[in-house]
Parts: sequence; C-alpha cells; structure tokens
Amino acid sequence: MKLKFDYKKVYAPYINGEYLETDDQKTIDSINPYNNEVIAKVRLASPANIQTALESAVEAQKTWGVTTAKEREAILLKAADIAERRRPELAKALIDEGGNVFGKAMYEVDYIVSTFRIAAGQTRQIRGETMPAEEPNRISFTYRMPLGVVVGIGPFNAPLLLNSKKLAPAIAAGNSFILKPSPYTPIIALLFAEIFHEAGLPKGVLSVLPTADEDLGDTLFSDPRTNMITFTGSAKVGNKLQALAGKFQKRFVPELGGKSPLVILKDADLDYAVRSAAFGIFFNQSQVCMANSRIIVEDPIYDDFIEAFVKHVKTIKVGDPSKEDTAVGPLISKDAIKTIESHIEDAVKKGAKLHVGGHVKDQMWNPSVLSEVTPDMKVFDDETFAPLVSVYRAKDYEDALAMANDTYYGLSSGIITNDLQKAFDFSLRIEAGSVHINDNSFDDDPNAPFGGFKGSGHGKENGQYSIEDMTQLKWVTVQLGERPLPF
Repeated sequence: MKLKFDYKKVYAPYINGEYLETDDQKTIDSINPYNNEVIAKVRLASPANIQTALESAVEAQKTWGVTTAKEREAILLKAADIAERRRPELAKALIDEGGNVFGKAMYEVDYIVSTFRIAAGQTRQIRGETMPAEEPNRISFTYRMPLGVVVGIGPFNAPLLLNSKKLAPAIAAGNSFILKPSPYTPIIALLFAEIFHEAGLPKGVLSVLPTADEDLGDTLFSDPRTNMITFTGSAKVGNKLQALAGKFQKRFVPELGGKSPLVILKDADLDYAVRSAAFGIFFNQSQVCMANSRIIVEDPIYDDFIEAFVKHVKTIKVGDPSKEDTAVGPLISKDAIKTIESHIEDAVKKGAKLHVGGHVKDQMWNPSVLSEVTPDMKVFDDETFAPLVSVYRAKDYEDALAMANDTYYGLSSGIITNDLQKAFDFSLRIEAGSVHINDNSFDDDPNAPFGGFKGSGHGKENGQYSIEDMTQLKWVTVQLGERPLPF
C-alpha cells in the first residue's frame, strides 16, 4: 500500500465536538506492533475530561433523542460514504497501529460501511406495537425510547468493526455515545470522531476518550448519568464489570471471548477441512474471540488430518502486515508473546506434542499446532489469543460433541460434515451463540445476531438486536371515555 497516512503529531480526546487538550492530560506513544516505531502521541482523557464528556452527552442527547428518523438516517448514511471514501486511510491505520494484515484491514473497513448503512435503515424500524387490552374501551400500545447515554468499551483486535457495532446502533436509536477504546488502538478509535464530525453529527452526541487507566473506565459505571455499557474484552475484565453493572443497576451487554470448537467428522473433505480450520484459527494472528482454537477430529481421519494440517500451516506466510500476501502479522504486545510461550511450555512439559510453530522475533510468532492436550494444561481452558491451536481426537460424533461443549465459553462453533442429520443435531445441541455448518467458527455478519452463551457473555449485537438492547420499552394506554371504577 503506497498511501502515506498523515498521522497528527498529537491526538487528543474528542469531547463536545472538539479535540480537547487540557493541562491535566497524560500522553502516551501509539506504537506500531510490527516495527515498534512510534506512530504518534496520544493525550489521555483525565477525570475532569470524563466529567465534561458526560455533561455534554447528557445535554446533547436531549435534542438528539427527539430528532426524526430521517435526520439520524442521513447522518449515518453520510458517515458510511465518508468511511468508504477514506477506505485506504482507515485500512492503513489498522495496519500501522493494530498490526492487522492487509486483507483483514480491508475487510474491517468494508464491514463498518455496512454497519453504518444497516444502522441508518434501523432508524425507521424502531417501533412499538398495539396489543389487546383486558379492560373495555382501552387502547394499549408501546413506544421504544432511547436509553440516554450509552458507553462502549472496545478492544484492540478489531477496533473499527467491534466499536462500530456499538456506536452506530446507539446513535441510530437516539442515544448519545461515549467510546472508551483500547489503549493499544486509540488513533483508530479517534477516526470515528473525524468521520462523524464531517458527517454533521451534533456536538456532544459522540465522545472518544482514550485512557490507559481502567479505574477511569469504572467511573463510567458508577456515574448515574450513564444508562448502558457495551463491552468487548476478556472474561476476567468482563466479570469485574458485570459486578459493577449489578451494583449500579446498569444495562450491560458483554462479549467476553471464547474457546471455540471446530468439529470435523470422518466424511469431511480433507483438503477443505484443513484450509478452513487454518483460516478459522490463524486469521488476525488468532487475536479473534471466535477463532476455532480447538479442532476436534473424528478418529478415522485424525492422523491424516494432523499430517495435512501441519503441512499446510508451514506454508502460511508470516511477516510485514502491509504486504498483501502476508497472512499472519505481529501480535499486539510483548505480553501476548509471554502468554503463548507460557501455554506452549506448560503443555509440552505435561505431555503435549508441538508439531510446528515458535517465536520468530519481536512480536512475531509462527502459527503453532499442539496435539495430545489434556485438561490439566493451561491451554485446555485458557484463551491464548495468539496463533496457537489444539487438535483433539474424538472417538465418534457423540464424543466430538461432548468435547466441543466441555468449555467455560460458548461464543461460536463450526462443524464440517456431509451428514446433514448430524449437522443439524449439532446446531441444536452445541452450547454456543453461533453455529456454522460446513464452515469454521470464524464468522460475523452485521445483519445477524452476534453474542455468546455461558462464559462468553450475554446479549446480542448487530442491527435490530443492538437496537432492542439500546432502547427501552414504554407501555401507554388510552381510556376511551370514563373507566369504570369500584369506588
């Protein structure tokens, strides 16, 4: 990609329609995870900045919440057009700041364009309903109303895609929105401010608050002016936030990661199963919550699958994410390297077999394959979030299904088979929020409900499903004439 992204020397929080610089802000470096070069300086939101953002969000929502559907639709459609026009720049930012490979970056930009347009369409679909009344001469109906102030806490791994599916429906529903992005990808988040500022979104409706202080994020829960928190991140952080949500009576929609299974039955096409399984785990360096980090293969084809899979994994290109043929780029941080090292070392020490993979340099890691993994190993339960996959042998279909369900998580799943009876049975019995037949577990569609079961969280994102969470239902009755009263 030849485009030179024109990074600002210093980025600042976007609050009440402007990039706010104050003396109490700390500054951090935004680092390219591939070459560890400093991209730009970023000012972090201070406690006082957060209070300003909350005040402006509350005031702006009073007006924004009563705008017409066509006004909100127009701004979202314009934002989609701006994002589409700036596609190369947005993709370059994902590559430089997030370490995304070229193909993933382009996919993510296209996704947010669709997300904005779908949200625009949803502005005209926010409807109540009429219902039969138990009393005579009464009309009974409902309204869907905005919640007020919605807070989004976003991750680093898909900072455009995952933040857009929080931001766009919140705005479409008439809420104001405060985005607290990952400290690894603050510049990418601030690009939302540029897009919606140009699109004409009234000031105060959107704030973007970079911060590296988790305690500041917690204040967004405790403040009575916030009405909902939507979060994507680790189960550890999500469980802490869930407790805060209960304490402060906040509506909370968490998506907390996964340990997603891909089941491959004995009748599967081996070549397709190998390629699908590899893509489903190693896309975006495996920094994907729905990656199929557990591959469960039926016994008759297990040995052939392992041999073919390892051979294929060795051909996956690792390197510079800006190169269009690179499949696996850098991990987001040195801590991610420590995690995968720890998981592999622990597994091998306890008897697992490492077929391929290992540290390259800096934050680069070759795709790695383990087999003979047992429940006493860290990798059995813990999300590695790095290019490591475990392959398991199942005696038969029922054994494979039981193994697939043997996890704390329940985000996504996949099954590859030509036996539709088993495929549909799997779709009903797997404990996961998404099931993909004849495909891996990696899939997301801005039209479809996305969210998990069990430890992967609750609630759904995308389209009308987000709108339902980001509005509140009000019941209204109209008495025709005088209501009969007992006294």
